[in-house]
Amino acid sequence: MDVKSRNYLLKNRQALEKDIKTSYIMDHMISDEVLTLQDEEKVKQQNTQKERAAMLINIILTKDNNSYRSFYNALLNEGYRDLAALLQDGIPAISSGNGKSSMDGMTSYVKTTLCEGGVPQRPVVFVTRPKLVDAIKQKLCCLGNDPGWVTVYGMAGCGKTVLTAEALRDHQLLEDYFPGGVHWISVGKQDKAGLLIKLQNLCSRLEHDCTLSQRPPLNIEEAKDRLRVLMLRKYPRSLLILDDIWDSWVLKAFDNQCQVLITSRDRSVTDAVAGNKYEVHVESGLAHEKGLEILSLFVNTKISELPEQANCLVRECKGSPLVISLIGALLRDFPSRWEYYLKQLQNKQFKRIRKSSSYDYEALDEAMSISVEQLNDNCKDYYKDLSILPKDVKVPTKVLCILWDMETEEVEDILQEFVNKSLLFCDRNGKSFHYYLHDLQLDFLIEKNRNQLQELHKNIVNQYKKYYKLNTPVPSQEDCMYWYNFLAYHMAGANMQKELHDLMFSLDWIKAKTELVGPAHLIHEYVEYSSILDQKNSTVRENFQEFLSLNGHLLGRQPFPDVIQLGLCQPETSEVYQQAKLHAQRETGAFYLEWINKKSLKNLYRLVVRPHRDAVYHACFSKDRQRIASCGADKTLQVFKAESGERLLEISAHDDEILCCTFSADGEFVATCSADKKVKVWNSRTGQCKCVYEEHSEQVNCCQFNNRSGQYLLATCSNDTYIKSSCNSLCLCKLEVKYSYNLMSGWKEEAFVLTSWMSQEMRLLSEADILEHLWDLNKKYCRNTMIGHVSSVNHCRFSPNDEYVASCSTDGTVKLWEARSGNERKSIEVKDFFKNADEQTDDVEVLVKCCSWSRNGNMILVVAKNKLLLFDVKTCDLLTQVIVSHHSTIQYCDFCPGDELVAVALSHCSVELWNIKSLSKVAYCRGHMSWVHCVTFSPDGSLFLTSSDDQTVRIWETKKVCKSSDAVLKSELDVVFHDGEVMILAIYNQKHLQLLNGNTDSVVMQTAAQGSPISCCCLSEDLKFAAFGQESGTIKVLQLLDGKVLKSQEAYRMSVQHCRFTSDCQTLISSAHDSVIQVWNWQLDECVFLKGHKEAIKDFRLLENSKLLSWSFDGTVKVWNITTGNTEKDFACHGGAVLSCAVSPDGSKFSSTSADKTAKIWSFESSSVLHELKGHEACVRCCTFSPNNKLLATGDDKGEIRIWDILTGALLHFCSPVTLDEGEPTHGGWVTGLSFSPDSKMLVSSGGYLKWWNVTTGESLQTFYTNGTNLKSIHVSPNFKLYVTVDNLGILYVLQKL
Repeated sequence: MDVKSRNYLLKNRQALEKDIKTSYIMDHMISDEVLTLQDEEKVKQQNTQKERAAMLINIILTKDNNSYRSFYNALLNEGYRDLAALLQDGIPAISSGNGKSSMDGMTSYVKTTLCEGGVPQRPVVFVTRPKLVDAIKQKLCCLGNDPGWVTVYGMAGCGKTVLTAEALRDHQLLEDYFPGGVHWISVGKQDKAGLLIKLQNLCSRLEHDCTLSQRPPLNIEEAKDRLRVLMLRKYPRSLLILDDIWDSWVLKAFDNQCQVLITSRDRSVTDAVAGNKYEVHVESGLAHEKGLEILSLFVNTKISELPEQANCLVRECKGSPLVISLIGALLRDFPSRWEYYLKQLQNKQFKRIRKSSSYDYEALDEAMSISVEQLNDNCKDYYKDLSILPKDVKVPTKVLCILWDMETEEVEDILQEFVNKSLLFCDRNGKSFHYYLHDLQLDFLIEKNRNQLQELHKNIVNQYKKYYKLNTPVPSQEDCMYWYNFLAYHMAGANMQKELHDLMFSLDWIKAKTELVGPAHLIHEYVEYSSILDQKNSTVRENFQEFLSLNGHLLGRQPFPDVIQLGLCQPETSEVYQQAKLHAQRETGAFYLEWINKKSLKNLYRLVVRPHRDAVYHACFSKDRQRIASCGADKTLQVFKAESGERLLEISAHDDEILCCTFSADGEFVATCSADKKVKVWNSRTGQCKCVYEEHSEQVNCCQFNNRSGQYLLATCSNDTYIKSSCNSLCLCKLEVKYSYNLMSGWKEEAFVLTSWMSQEMRLLSEADILEHLWDLNKKYCRNTMIGHVSSVNHCRFSPNDEYVASCSTDGTVKLWEARSGNERKSIEVKDFFKNADEQTDDVEVLVKCCSWSRNGNMILVVAKNKLLLFDVKTCDLLTQVIVSHHSTIQYCDFCPGDELVAVALSHCSVELWNIKSLSKVAYCRGHMSWVHCVTFSPDGSLFLTSSDDQTVRIWETKKVCKSSDAVLKSELDVVFHDGEVMILAIYNQKHLQLLNGNTDSVVMQTAAQGSPISCCCLSEDLKFAAFGQESGTIKVLQLLDGKVLKSQEAYRMSVQHCRFTSDCQTLISSAHDSVIQVWNWQLDECVFLKGHKEAIKDFRLLENSKLLSWSFDGTVKVWNITTGNTEKDFACHGGAVLSCAVSPDGSKFSSTSADKTAKIWSFESSSVLHELKGHEACVRCCTFSPNNKLLATGDDKGEIRIWDILTGALLHFCSPVTLDEGEPTHGGWVTGLSFSPDSKMLVSSGGYLKWWNVTTGESLQTFYTNGTNLKSIHVSPNFKLYVTVDNLGILYVLQKL
């Protein structure tokens, strides 16, 4: 050692001896090969910590410069930065030109790079495997400067991590290919919350020297973006190592066009990501010689000098590195026990934990038993405690500190003993250590301690309660995620019914957990532990499970909704509601709302899942009803549990929108088809892509597997175009078929053609030809090519016995094909049933959307436009037809397996169930907020699911859906708040008028059905009269007492849009889709017409002294005298349509908002504009003045609200949530209504849902999520305590402030 280095050690010896703990320091130095096992033994023999430190320094002083460098790096790595600083100036210079030390490839540059990157150090006993190390290096070099993936794969315990770390100990490799450094992250089995924590830690580590510290990313997408920027800008040409990847979806978070090396048990894990890919396979077993080498290193003896039992031991260990290490660690402590351990392995028979497994269970069980027996009694008890750890989970040190009631250092010392004996694994990345058992070790412990597991679970729960008392962990604590994920697991394992009940039925716990990990895991726990939770009564568990199931799509969004407010929307008999009510009453100053008329609303569905970030085009059940697959516009395939919505698989499956997905009959495969013209078949369990077909030349609309197990047939249909016109193909694929065996035959303009993709025959098609294929899934062989349709093929489906395939086309036909031969058997001209008497068939355009077979295959149901048509398969005769709706088209249909019920998905957000025998509608299912694309029954018919543009999949119970008699209200209504009562006039089921008492949710009066649908309505202030306008143009006035029509007038030739009574109730003012306003004194039957606008009237408002304010699409606002019909003032307000106006409380000013994205404040007296308010980025839809005459609020179609100072025109506040889900507007859509509180301190707004705002700060106070969306207006009581609105599903909401 250099004199200078030696002097620095001696100079600072006292400080070093006082503070350092030698065990971890020596581990590093042994890994660096500067300290021997004999040196370590000398240090351990000392009695006190100070004496051990003194002995270590004495040993270092006898060695060379490398030991000084290793000691310095060990101090840094173990957190002794202050002590390392004392030695820094004494670090000896590196003499060789490239800075290499005596250790192979290890330089100070390499050490620093790997230390900073968190790369694990060499294990104490390390055996080189140069071929594998060189193979990893070679694949890393293959990446060059391009982004890509290197996968090191093999079974657990085969040495993937150690070999990967060793490959990085190469100066030339790091300097030439990764000068930006390396960054190691141990991933393991993770849920999304766990992955987010990993990403947060990595981002924090990469940002450690930034001048401005950023908050941790809040979700995986944000973390991905943060990581991408860091890797591209701050760490270009660096390598990211992801250790122990289990799931392909995890890789998507790191798919950032950078260079990545992963270790995994699954070779196909990178199938889900793009880029260059390279693989290195690590064999599961060591060569016999390598096994002997490991044993020799453990016992510090040459291989040639090992006893004869060594060969037998290696053979008994079956080449497993893990087992050999276990035995070697034992022999290191007891070097004379070779014969003893060999006999135990040979003679003692352990029970097989799993009969079917890829691991060497016998050898591992035996080695485990021997290893555990060598622990002292205290350590045995501690190790037994690990029996209740969850599988594939890395447990933070703090969890075990709580379990054992010890300080961190004490726990780490105990666990290090297990780690040294290969009984436990440690992840040393991040701020603290995380420990985990190999799954085989855990299985062994569970089997050994099976009779004590309940007590062990009980102990950890009691220790948790003792530590946290009545509190819950917060996200900043390292053990937080563990308890939220596994506390219920431990309580259930301990059969602690009361504790589990208190936890799972606590809204505080639900709020905290769902905010961190989402609702699916909680729903899964309700199902998993139902036998314990239901011991007294299942009702409470059902209440909470239903609450999460129906609100899960909200609980996964940002900003996170108020769980208490969601709970208040549950039925009053629900335990969730009762807890929420108590919470709301306890929280002083909080703003909560009671939905006082919710009794009439039934729960329509069983589960709501939001698996996609865009429209969901298709979803289907697996045959066992346990899983659901869904696909959509976000290009992903999702597979999740039908019971809880818990995600099982997420695949970025295509390059464009995925239009359809289907399970195979045995559930092993899922097929997808896309607008990218490709069809893909996936393993439904692993997500591995099995086949890709690119035979279609246009988007593929539908794919369907056959119905019977035993063979795999897949039908697909597309928009293919050949020569000059549009041609479309239906393809059949067969898994077992080895050869294409159909020959091309002669054909005419619409003849049938068969072609072979295998031989790549020329496709000689006329302009009217359509193809259909049957192919080998393994070898992409086309089996049949079918021609017959002359326009796009939209849908296809196998008959129940798989003999036929039905195809639906835009050409207005349904064709039936023989699946075996591909011959066209029948053709049904559906468009014939839509033509008028004087029309030719060719003149009728009918898009046949989809079809569904009856269970016996004798009938086929066809959907076109708004009709259901049922045909006899044998005769092609029309059996019956039903016009489902006059206002929307049918998107999809499905036969219930019982053959009587048919479900239809409609474009106006709803689903209907029809009895096809009685031709009656038996259920009307509301819930979706946008177009419903798909409806599918479960195989037994007990459930059906729907998917929609609103990004959700909803699962319904067939027996429980609401009946068609349920009230559906139009969004046009009028409300009068009178003497504490809320009286609501609403349009019911299009043609009835209802007067409702909002307080009691009772119908006071209902009219008979009108001849024409009602389009608008109004109440008189004294609640004596009501009026309504119809789509036919008729206006009627009726008496509320008995519903008798007093006067009727055919006022317009088009639909009436607005009607209002004057204050004396004698005059009714109305407007339609034209430029004239009618003032009708209905008692005298006299009319005055207000003419002057050049385009249609948008709306009007009554002023004082017989004045009326109107605004129009022509951009003008006018003031009228309704007595004379004269225009008193005319304002040319905007260049675009005027969408709303409001009058100030003092009557001196009015505001106008427009499609030109501006709002203006005007003076009535001077007829001039006072302020032009700019800043909105979309049409300004609504406005309102504050009661104190100081503020104006405006809302736009982007969902944003702005509050302005009336006096100066200055913008005071911008109301918007802090964070939003991707692609989601601020207010869930347009802002359609605004209203201030009487003190001008609060504001309520309507849009996609209702929101309440603090006017002073612009912050959101509360959000009320309606079942539907698109709220057109909100009616507010004068005291700001009652609120009334209707959503697009026709559901009425009467809300009261608590």
